[in-house]
Amino acid sequence: MSAGQASSTAVGSLDPVRALQHTLYWSAKADPGRRFHALRDKVYRRDVLWRAWVVVRRNNGAPGVDETTLGQIEDYGVERFLDELAEDLQNERWRPLPASGAHPQVGV
Repeated sequence: MSAGQASSTAVGSLDPVRALQHTLYWSAKADPGRRFHALRDKVYRRDVLWRAWVVVRRNNGAPGVDETTLGQIEDYGVERFLDELAEDLQNERWRPLPASGAHPQVGV
């Protein structure tokens, strides 16, 4: 089965986010050396961001380097947060904070 056939089958029976995941998976399996150059617009899709939120929430995700908690996001408004995040990602205004050295060491 080709990647195209697999993705067509996946698209017919899955929600759009899962269909996207399956299409990318099968494309990568069909050509392990393939490089994906047009993924940026997939990251800020509203359905992709919502799915990410649902998974993080279900797993009781811990704060990241910005120390923002799930409760803080819920108080702010999940819809509002995701809309603003999508806009920032789309307009290339969001930059990740560095993972190392982001927090001062306590007691140093």
